[in-house]
Amino acid sequence: MAGGLPRALISGRELVDRLARQSPARLALGVFATVIALFTGLLSTGWATASGERAPFVDALFTATSAVCVTGLVTVPIGTYWSTAGQVVILLAIKIGGLGVMTLASLLGLAVSRRLGLTQRLLVSSETKTTRLGEVGSLIRTVIVTSTLLEVTIAVVLIPRFRLLGSGWGESAWHGLFYAVSAFNNAGFIPTQEGLAPYVSDWWVLLPIIIGVFIGSLGFPVILNVARNLRRPRRWSLHAKLTIVTSVALVAFGAVVVAAFEWTNPGTFHPLDWPATILASLFAGVMPRSGGFSTVDVGQMHEGTWLLNDALMFVGGGSASTAGGIKVTTLAVMLLAILAEARGDRDVEAFGRRIPREALQVAIAVSLVSATIVLVASLLLLAMTGLTLDVVLFEVISAFATAGLSTGVTADLPTAAKYVLTVLMFIGRTGTMTLAAALALRSRRRVIRLPEERPIIG
Repeated sequence: MAGGLPRALISGRELVDRLARQSPARLALGVFATVIALFTGLLSTGWATASGERAPFVDALFTATSAVCVTGLVTVPIGTYWSTAGQVVILLAIKIGGLGVMTLASLLGLAVSRRLGLTQRLLVSSETKTTRLGEVGSLIRTVIVTSTLLEVTIAVVLIPRFRLLGSGWGESAWHGLFYAVSAFNNAGFIPTQEGLAPYVSDWWVLLPIIIGVFIGSLGFPVILNVARNLRRPRRWSLHAKLTIVTSVALVAFGAVVVAAFEWTNPGTFHPLDWPATILASLFAGVMPRSGGFSTVDVGQMHEGTWLLNDALMFVGGGSASTAGGIKVTTLAVMLLAILAEARGDRDVEAFGRRIPREALQVAIAVSLVSATIVLVASLLLLAMTGLTLDVVLFEVISAFATAGLSTGVTADLPTAAKYVLTVLMFIGRTGTMTLAAALALRSRRRVIRLPEERPIIG
């Protein structure tokens, strides 16, 4: 005993502190995996299913990973397979996954000590990509206040609508809360078997979900920066400006192109009137960012729409957000670098700021590593299933980008393929660069720089 604490507890705390200082990314991966294991155990119990029988391990693991990683892909229907208690567990997993395990751990430390220590700041910096430790406390408060306030607001808007459509107050409250939490956290889970298809033309139901998904996909650093300078957009950070501008452009581009492809498709948009088509197009433009909801049958969409969704899902949302993908700032930096090269500019610039070369190197690394992971996973699924490349690629990117959209083949995949998608969801949520940092033994620092020589490119 030392200071009233068991020696084993002290040793465990020292180990955690040491890991937090030396490799917060590695600790984040470990804690995230532990949380997934916990929810897998909860969903494996008999009381978590509607039938009272224990769920197969692969389905419990897949659902727990999808919920904690806020993806939305499922191997069994949420509304009918899981009991009310099981759905509550899934909703809790979505909430924890959305906030970020490291953010939640720092919140617990803040509640106990009334202040953040260096260890907690390092932990949450790894999860939220905050570069200045002094901002972590404000970021955590913004995460909790903003997410809870927005979720409550969405729920308050949705509950009366569900009640007017004929549901009881209890069912309306549950569906409103579930959709609100699932929307802001970009999870894409639905509590009913029919999903959002009955509301394809209902602005009252879909618009709050669209707003929740979009704001959730921006990222907490952007929300923090905009909240601090709400009336002074000129003082928004470069990261906030790049994220917002690129996100709006991608949504507009996605909505227009989806409408062009699906306008005459009898299986999707053709039966809808003009207002419903506009709403469905806007909805379809936002959801590939990692929302995962759909109002029409994705499996009935044209292959061109699938390919567009592949691209949008691969990009994903903002850094340190509930969305996945390589992130919109990664795309923005690479596009700006191409523009600078085409103009002959020496520096990559945006909004009156110069982007450091290191940012471009990270963007390239993230993109290439992500593309490689998608390629390998696609090859594995092609070997394990008899599906075509377009279907496999859609499923793989949706899992890696934690988007949650599916052409409807997830439940019928062989067990081995489900495990592959489970790993993809975990990698996609924790981040390729975080995974690389966690696996690296040590960072290399070179004192001597070699002579420069430019190879021929292109």
